Amino acid sequence: MSLQFKHFIVLLFFTGFAFSQVEEVHPPKDIKTIAFRGSTNESQLPILKLGEPLVLEFDALNGNEPDFYYVIEHYNYDWTPSNLVKSEYLTGFDNQRIQDYKNSFNTYQIYSHYRLQIPNQQTRGLLVTGNYLISIFNDDDELVFSRKFMIYEDLVNVGVSVKRSRDVKFIDKKQSVDIVINNSNFNFNNPLENVKSLIIQNNNLNTAISNVKPQYTLGNQLIYKYTSETSFWGGNEYLYFENKDVRAANVGVQFIDLKDIYHNYLFINTSRANQIYTYNPDINGNFLITAVDTEDVSIEADYTMMHFGLQYPELTNGESIYVYGNFNNYALEPDNQLLFNQESGLYECAFRLKQGFYNYKYVVTDADGILHEGAISGDYYQTENNYKVLVYYRDLGARYDRLIGMGEASSVNISN
Repeated sequence: MSLQFKHFIVLLFFTGFAFSQVEEVHPPKDIKTIAFRGSTNESQLPILKLGEPLVLEFDALNGNEPDFYYVIEHYNYDWTPSNLVKSEYLTGFDNQRIQDYKNSFNTYQIYSHYRLQIPNQQTRGLLVTGNYLISIFNDDDELVFSRKFMIYEDLVNVGVSVKRSRDVKFIDKKQSVDIVINNSNFNFNNPLENVKSLIIQNNNLNTAISNVKPQYTLGNQLIYKYTSETSFWGGNEYLYFENKDVRAANVGVQFIDLKDIYHNYLFINTSRANQIYTYNPDINGNFLITAVDTEDVSIEADYTMMHFGLQYPELTNGESIYVYGNFNNYALEPDNQLLFNQESGLYECAFRLKQGFYNYKYVVTDADGILHEGAISGDYYQTENNYKVLVYYRDLGARYDRLIGMGEASSVNISN
């Protein structure tokens, strides 16, 4: 298949219409533990400075050592395809086979571990800032999965602070993000139209707030101090478990069993929505692969079947319950949906995860598919959350949206 034709397939698959937004494609069951980050951080949503390397790792559990290829596309702020041609944002070539892979060693679950770093010998670098999508294809030219990432320049200073909600109705449940963009060294033309911001809570693009315009300008500053437009539900600290030793119960694991692979049964969880907030340190939905008595966890950490159980009244109005976190990119898929077991009286599900330390959360979608993150875990203004603010700018006559600054804050220092 030619390079141009494969690019056309990516755009056709994702867009359907010329200006629709691209969505990430989640992997099939035999692709697990997608770790996507910069070389110096553990974030699962890479937001990189221009020139910094990018690392993508994942496991294929089919034992066939399949070949995978990657394609990189550039997008506008609203995730519509940009007008740039490949040579304007990428030096070298994509559509290359991922050559760095190793097979698992001394594990019950056979798998191959793949690692891609950019820049590399074929893809020598990305040239412009903005939104990107990397798509992974198999040897049959089928799209396996895709992930979004961003590249920015430090051209403006982005100040971020987290406040309690200014809406009295939600003062105990929501957190508001205030933003101050200082552009003393950068000349904005018509900032109310040309400057766009994206606010991300805990690296979850599904709940990010976009299309918020500056509220007013003060000298060289753009000010955002809205009552509701930049507010998030506070949520609750993530639940967690660790199974770095598959042969013994660990943190959050009630008991284990060995069948075809090890099975780990977590302690039964209950609703926290109507309880008093209690501080419980987490890593904001992230995960970390760990295993005892190993030298290389990428190929020596084993897979276990994780059993989740939730004590919760049976829902009868078309709602669904899922367990998610950064380990599955906050996806709502049949694999991580809990089903009500009439015998046990619990919502239950089980799926394979690599040994490690995991944050997870139970969420509800209603009959219309609308997500209610705090329905089971609750919403509290005291919850420690991470917030990232990305600032995009398109000058008059420009052909793409530049990402000119990034700011970050934690609600651990929340104030009124």
